[in-house]
Amino acid sequence: MDKTKKQAAHPYIPNTIPEVQRQMLDEIGVDRIEDLFAIIPDDIKLNRMMNLPPALTENQLQREIEKLLNKNKSTKEKLNFLGAGCWQHYVPAVCDEINQRSEFVTAYAGEPYEDHGRFQTLFEYQSLVAELVDMDVVNVPTFDWAQAASTALRMSARITGRNKLLLPATIDRDKLMIINNYITPDLSYTLVDYNSETGELNLDDLKHKVDANTAAVYIENPTFLGTIESQGAHIGEIAHEAGALFVVGVDPSSLGVLKPPSQYGADIVCGDLQPLGMHMNYGGGQAGFIATHDKEQFVMEYPSRLFGIAPTSVEGEYGFGDVAYERTSFAHRETGKESVGTQTALWGITAGVYLALMGPYGMQELGQTIMQKSQYAASLLDDLEGVEVKFTAPFFKEFIVDFTNTGLTVAQIHAKLSEQGIQGGKDLSLDFPELGQSALYCVTEIHLQDELEYLAASIQQCVSALQEGVSV
Repeated sequence: MDKTKKQAAHPYIPNTIPEVQRQMLDEIGVDRIEDLFAIIPDDIKLNRMMNLPPALTENQLQREIEKLLNKNKSTKEKLNFLGAGCWQHYVPAVCDEINQRSEFVTAYAGEPYEDHGRFQTLFEYQSLVAELVDMDVVNVPTFDWAQAASTALRMSARITGRNKLLLPATIDRDKLMIINNYITPDLSYTLVDYNSETGELNLDDLKHKVDANTAAVYIENPTFLGTIESQGAHIGEIAHEAGALFVVGVDPSSLGVLKPPSQYGADIVCGDLQPLGMHMNYGGGQAGFIATHDKEQFVMEYPSRLFGIAPTSVEGEYGFGDVAYERTSFAHRETGKESVGTQTALWGITAGVYLALMGPYGMQELGQTIMQKSQYAASLLDDLEGVEVKFTAPFFKEFIVDFTNTGLTVAQIHAKLSEQGIQGGKDLSLDFPELGQSALYCVTEIHLQDELEYLAASIQQCVSALQEGVSV
């Protein structure tokens, strides 16, 4: 072999030529690449070659990925009743048209030198969401509702100087896992029980658990289990009497028919923007928001970017830019309130487009339509033999369907429904075992009357077939 022949660069992995690697290692003062990972304990390192298939050409790789993607069934092919944090709503075409414009199509908030209207659109988004939730200040979006809630709770701890959080026992377990990871080890949380009849928060348990070290009481309205929480004002009073802040997570699509949390005492409002013009992108398309009143003690605790409007040196001219940028980790990495990375600014722009298109009457019509359709679906299912809709409190677009009395599991029924072209709701039997064999079903404005009737008929047919041990 000709030793003078240089090694070809790997097509996908940078800096694979030995001479380049040697130069980089010498620059940082280590002998081998392995030395960069010396901090990792040897007992958790893989001590063998990875069992990987042979490398594919670009054409082979494309065909393999397409085969995998073709196994997926979209909501165009299946009737979908799954929500639980990512909901199927109608997305107006104008949302996609505007968020794909070249000056906007980036997930990053950007800098002044590359601003081609992005700062203004984010300011307008903030203004529209602020009007929707009846607050004054809204941030550039976080990654999702879970991060927005986590950040809102950390803000509460910094404002109050306390380290205990009270969360509802109805919270999504995936969201709880993220919150726990985000607040650890500085803060701790305790779950507050819910009323088994109504699904609302148990006020007696809240009063028992709130104390002088409680930084925030957090609830969601509607709750993760669908219930509309009518006790918001009382919960806020209990929190405030203990010197804690009241933080409320909300589904923005409900605010055309429900009071915004600010009107029953919320200090911080957070939630998910996904219902506002975003597709369900296989786990993407999520974005969270945080909103507060225009008070310095709250504004200065936002770790994320805020855009404001101000006059320029030219008379009659206005510009858009960061407010109190120095409080963020973008300005000072090591001294920022929290470490905030790339933000989902593109989804903020999308939400702004959606809200501008809908207007207050459109949001009201949306909320009314969702409630009417979800109540109709629930009444159909509650009439089925062995099937029960749980909780007596009103709900918005999600509700619990209890299959326990059928003698079947949610998994069995949903497997049969899938054969009928229906995606059932979220199986709650593992996360909420006290609810038995129950599932969280979601109905929105996209569902048609005949589709809801087909769901009810299919469930009845699947349950009967499973009980009799015959094929559908």
